[in-house]
Amino acid sequence: MAALCRKCLSFFKKEVVLCVAALLAAASCFLSPPSAAYLTYIDWNTLALLFGLMAVMQGLQKANFFVYLASLLLGRIRSTRTLVFLLVFLPFVCSMVITNDVSLIAFVPFGITILRMAGQERLLVPQVVLQTIAANLGSMLTPMGNPQNLYLYNQSGLGFGPFCGLLLPYVLASALLLAVSILLLKPAPIAAVDLSAGLGKPRDLLCYGAGFGLCLLGVFKVLPAPVIALIAALFLLFYDRQVLAAIDYSLLGTFVAFFLFVGNISQLAAVQNFLASILEGRVELVSILTSQVISNVPAALLLSGFTSHWQGLIVGCNLGGLGTLIASMASLISYKLVAKEYPQLRGRYFGWFTLGNVVFLALLFGLFLALGGAA
Repeated sequence: MAALCRKCLSFFKKEVVLCVAALLAAASCFLSPPSAAYLTYIDWNTLALLFGLMAVMQGLQKANFFVYLASLLLGRIRSTRTLVFLLVFLPFVCSMVITNDVSLIAFVPFGITILRMAGQERLLVPQVVLQTIAANLGSMLTPMGNPQNLYLYNQSGLGFGPFCGLLLPYVLASALLLAVSILLLKPAPIAAVDLSAGLGKPRDLLCYGAGFGLCLLGVFKVLPAPVIALIAALFLLFYDRQVLAAIDYSLLGTFVAFFLFVGNISQLAAVQNFLASILEGRVELVSILTSQVISNVPAALLLSGFTSHWQGLIVGCNLGGLGTLIASMASLISYKLVAKEYPQLRGRYFGWFTLGNVVFLALLFGLFLALGGAA
């Protein structure tokens, strides 16, 4: 019995976010009894796409792709400040096209690999925190940058130009804030490193490169995401079961638990009446605060049924991605990657993540107020 308790405690310490999400989901079941409707609470497209992308990135890591790119990069960069600038602005820019989730799945492991090779792991926490903030803020600009934007873009009827123009001031301010944050980091020279890292088998690179292209078709809605996930699972089952086993299924479980929790509480009449009453004249602020508790994607889905102030909802849900660890579900990806590689840094990462997000949120909300309290 004692051994079982120790195992449970160890699992809880290792998977704190998953356990908390599961407890919240279980508790919410008493408020809304289990039914077939539970299946509609879950965003299967997001889960399927996340599964496919994690599989691809795991395969590319196994094929030494990130180590090889890191070796090429370290052959040209001589300052930690330049290195961090590049690693932060890569997800910032790319998230505008391939979403914040994809950017973090791609560039956080890449950044960790580079820091390890350069002997600069002291920068790991601030770098990953800034990468996460950058991906969440860069993704604000376009409808395809993140899931809530795609949903709100379709629901609002705004054109592509007006949508991007609405969020452009916040994206430009975010770029400036990220640059200033990087300048605050003390620069140090990067010592020469061994650049002999080689790529894996060409066949592996070709397969996983094609898999990434397939996932992009899902991002751009060319192919259904569940079909892509099924193809990836069947392929790995016969081609590389090690990669299939190495996928972070606890992250997928965390997403499922949060979807169930949000779906259950949103069915309550008391919750619906409360939201309808507080949204009047406070859409942006309510969107931000709601996102802190249930994340900005479910917040957008939940609040859109109680207001027609689409511009306020778009700005609020995007700024609401800053703040708590679950304000943007994409932020969990970075946390899980750090916790897996450096479990001793979980507490430090959480502290710096929270501080950085609160500061960025306060400054960007100040910009919102300076623009007249409306975008």
